[in-house]
Formats: sequence, C-alpha cells, structure tokens
Amino acid sequence: MMKKFSLTIKQRNAIAGYLFILPWIIGFLLFTLYPVILSIRLSFNDVRISEGISLSFSGWKYYYEALNVDTQFKTNLGETVIFICCATPIIIVFSLVIAMLLNGKYPLRTLFRGIFFLPVIIMSGPVISDLMSQYSVDLSKLSPLIYDFINNLPGFIKTPILFSLNNLVLILWFSGVQILLFLAGLQKVGREVYEAASIDGATGWEKFWKITLPHIKPMALINSVYTVMEIANYANNSVNTKISSHLLEVNRPYSFSAAMSWIYFMVILLLLLAAYIIFNGWKRRDKE
Repeated sequence: MMKKFSLTIKQRNAIAGYLFILPWIIGFLLFTLYPVILSIRLSFNDVRISEGISLSFSGWKYYYEALNVDTQFKTNLGETVIFICCATPIIIVFSLVIAMLLNGKYPLRTLFRGIFFLPVIIMSGPVISDLMSQYSVDLSKLSPLIYDFINNLPGFIKTPILFSLNNLVLILWFSGVQILLFLAGLQKVGREVYEAASIDGATGWEKFWKITLPHIKPMALINSVYTVMEIANYANNSVNTKISSHLLEVNRPYSFSAAMSWIYFMVILLLLLAAYIIFNGWKRRDKE
C-alpha cells in the first residue's frame, strides 16, 4: 500500500514563501542578472564604441582612478555614508514613534495612516528636491536663541538634533514603509499582554521596554536594512549624481561609472553587515 505523502506545517509555509518570492526571482534572472555581470566586466575593461562595443582588459585601473585620482568621489562617498549613518537611526526612531501613535484606537486613524504613507506613493527625485529646497527648517534664522542653545550642547546630542531639523522633510518622506512595518509588528502584540502587565503594576515605560521593544526587534532590523538601501538608491544623493555624470564620458564611457558603482556597493554592503551585527548582538544579549 502506497504511503500517503504529506507535508509538515513548516514545509508548507516554506513552499508558500518561495511561491511569493518566485516572481522576484524570475524578474531578477531575466532582467537584472545580465546587467550586473556586464557592469562587473565594464569596470575591468576599456570600452570603445565605433560600429559596435569592444572591450579591452584594463585591470584595476578605474578603481584606482576612483579612489586615488578623482578628488570628488571619495568626498561624495564620505558625505553619503555619514548621511546614511545619521539618517537611519533617526528614521527608525521616528517611524516607531509614529507607528505607536497610529496603533491607538481613535476616529479617522485610517486616514492618518494613509497620510503618512502617501509620500511613498508619490515619491520622486524632483519632488523631494523641491520640498527640501523650499521647506527645510533653518533654525538659525527661525529661532536664533534655540539654535544657540542646541549648538552649545555636547556633540553627540547636538549633531542628531541639528541633522533632524535640517533634513526634516527627507526624514518624513523616507518613513512611510517603516511606519507600516512597525505598525504590523505592533498589531501582533496581544492587548491582553499589556493588560496583564498593567495589573502587575507596570508603567508605560516598562511596558515599552519589556513588551513592545522585544516584539518589534525583527521589524527594526528589516527597517534598518530597508532604510539604508532606500537612501543609498536615492537618485539625488551625491554619489549617485557623481556616477551618473561620468556615465557617457567620451574617453571612458561606462567603465569609470561601473567601477565607482561597485565601490559604492561594497561600502553599502559593509553598512548592512554592521546593522546585522548590531541587531544580532542586541538579540544575543537579551537571551543571556
């Protein structure tokens, strides 16, 4: 008698997960894998365009030029990395605060959730640039006394406050998806857990640290990775503008831009690895 084939719940969930990501895998193999491989080839070759495209191997020439000859690329790269390192924790904290506010029960909460997610739908480089140029907060002109007070604070306090005010529009603009993910995580925490903690005499602060934060740590890691990638791919940041400006140079078309792109990719990969190590260490300390 033939044994009936059955899958465990874990196996069924795994199959469902693979089916969900299958369209992305197919799209990656059809439309992304070849350009990625080609860009690696271009970064190690001189490109000559006449009747067709011919490649001649040049080794690490364009990587050396990007890091040691071109004076602007390293500056742009440093500015972008600093911006990512400053903006990511601020966006994560801001998104968490807004998600906790939107998780409450009050009239028109669905409307407010839509308002915070609206920038994700209409996001574009020109729109963000226009908003940042017209609606950035210049605290030195708006309130000199408060600006002087903040400017006299210790550096580790002053820097994130001034950064947040100077880039307020960008932080609001890049927080939509993160708010949604945090909101999904918060809604999975049963209200009976908070009620039991309240009966035991836990304060709001204690409930946040002992209940809310442990439940949303996986979401915090996902949001950190997403935020780093979102800012890194922002078309108007200085590195992406620099790479685009050299794309069709007459003497070195594609090759120099490809080399800068892969240097940028490796730096972003290190930032993602750092985020993973930080959250993984946080999780390990909690277990201990």
